[in-house]
Amino acid sequence: MCDPQTFDSRDSRYKQPYGAVPAGTAVRLTLRPPRAGGFSRGILIAYFEHRQEERHELPMTWTGLDGDRDVFQAELDTGDYVGLVWYSFRLEGLDGRREELGPYQLTVYDGSEDVPAWFGEGVTYQIFPDRFRRTGVPDPAGMVGGRSVHTSWDEEPEYRPDANGEVRNRDFFGGSLAGVLEKLPYLRGLGVDTLYFCPVFEGPENHRYGTGDYEKIDPMLGTEDDFRALCGAAHQLGMRVVLDGVFNHQGFVSRYFNGDGSYPDVGAAQSPDSPYYPWYHFSHWPDRYDSWWGIYSLPAVDESQPSYRRYIFGDESSIIRRWLRAGADGWRLDVADELPDDFIHGIHQAARQAKADAVVIGEVWEDGSNKIAYGVRRKHILGGHCDGLMNYPFRNALVSFLLGDDAFHFMQAMEAIRENYPPFAWHSAMNFLGTHDTPRILTLLGVGGDGKDHSKDWRASFRMSEAQRRRGRARLRLGALVLFAFPGSPTVYYGDEAGMEGFEDPFNRRTFPWGREDGELLAWYTALGAARGRLEALRRGELTWLHARGRVLAFQRGQGRGAVAAAVNAGDRPETVELPWPAKDWMTGGTLPAGAQELPPMTGWLLTRADEEV
Repeated sequence: MCDPQTFDSRDSRYKQPYGAVPAGTAVRLTLRPPRAGGFSRGILIAYFEHRQEERHELPMTWTGLDGDRDVFQAELDTGDYVGLVWYSFRLEGLDGRREELGPYQLTVYDGSEDVPAWFGEGVTYQIFPDRFRRTGVPDPAGMVGGRSVHTSWDEEPEYRPDANGEVRNRDFFGGSLAGVLEKLPYLRGLGVDTLYFCPVFEGPENHRYGTGDYEKIDPMLGTEDDFRALCGAAHQLGMRVVLDGVFNHQGFVSRYFNGDGSYPDVGAAQSPDSPYYPWYHFSHWPDRYDSWWGIYSLPAVDESQPSYRRYIFGDESSIIRRWLRAGADGWRLDVADELPDDFIHGIHQAARQAKADAVVIGEVWEDGSNKIAYGVRRKHILGGHCDGLMNYPFRNALVSFLLGDDAFHFMQAMEAIRENYPPFAWHSAMNFLGTHDTPRILTLLGVGGDGKDHSKDWRASFRMSEAQRRRGRARLRLGALVLFAFPGSPTVYYGDEAGMEGFEDPFNRRTFPWGREDGELLAWYTALGAARGRLEALRRGELTWLHARGRVLAFQRGQGRGAVAAAVNAGDRPETVELPWPAKDWMTGGTLPAGAQELPPMTGWLLTRADEEV
């Protein structure tokens, strides 16, 4: 890192405009090296990665002195380029000395398209359909996959291998679309704006990430009519529906691969003459084929095949278009960084054509602006691909802070994302503390770890002590406050608001504890959901940091009238926070004067201006 007084990419005195820019923007870059350094020349070096690795060296103009510092400036014209620019500087002295600064990332995106704002403004609720709500015990007879159904909603999911050494995930609890429909008033009361469903299409496993038939709602969940009814009822309550699209791989048990002959269609495993055969790569037909991460039950698909592309997004009757027309409002793309960029672009185009305000959200676990997957720099958020991404960097940084890390590190991690992401992707990020792929957040915060130093049997039977629950609940309240106050869509994994616990899959996928919810947590989440719905600044306001040191994190959304501030003290002693205006705490109704205020340990405030009615 260079001296921040020489160059700071996040300071408007050195770089204008801030962060990512739309193509066609001229970016002004300024160096302020110390006069005592004796530098007589500055050179800007720009490397256009997506333009055949084009490289430019531009002389910087000396524009005078700023106190005891020389000022060199240059303009970088992005033209019609879309992609990453890596830029650096070289300072040269008359005595031949050289100093290099950088490289720095500049994200240049296609700003020609308006991205729907609704997703990032509202609260998202992730539903694992089999475990959320059932209205009766279903009969699995005749359903694909050799399923079993738990009679009691309160039983434990199976996790031990069968006689063949496999954990087959064929045990179901019978959650259904009718059950979700029944609980729509509960979800709306929680402040939910968007329902994000883990896969709902027919599949042999309870997680349904090995799709059996994209054209069919899993019969244990209901029918297409049930899906249409659910979407219609959700829309009437002001909620939208986002579906999980798993297009990188399918099920061994599927109408396309049909590894066990469950389907009447001739699948790729039955005959090389099958229309689906070209979708897969066999090293030895029919028993050796590419699969997702080597898992035989999830055959990988060749997304370059024209017939597969037409089926998923190209044809007017394609899967993407069909389910949007049936009532869905967007898609979340499973393992988006394992889908080719042009495949995602095709999905994006089809989605917008079918429904003008449909959104596409990608699953990416890292900074999605500079992600390299399979040797290729991805175009996820350069425009025309994903409108937003799952924000694992947010989750990781916030969990680290709640478990003891310095608030400064959370701020730095988020500033890296804000600087690298186009504004549409920053505001449409799917923020969360937990998902179906992570341990339950209450357990993680209460225990302080993932339990992997113990056996799986131990993790299965583990239940938090009362002391661990108190610690987890206190930390989760703070984390949820930050989650709901931050730019992007606060996303709640079903049951986190009810105090569900558990380590990794399947212990993070237990059934919702209807009638046994943690009342304290539920009230906290409900209040936060109401704030997100009523306080405009939380939906659209820009972010300003107020304090990020040690165990205290504070920031403001919006400016002037209607501004909202969030402040949390995750430490074990009182800390002083400077409040920008006389405030009222949304969570308790208490009032606080402007200026230095003592924030008690393990306490969070969500503050509105005391002189404004909300």
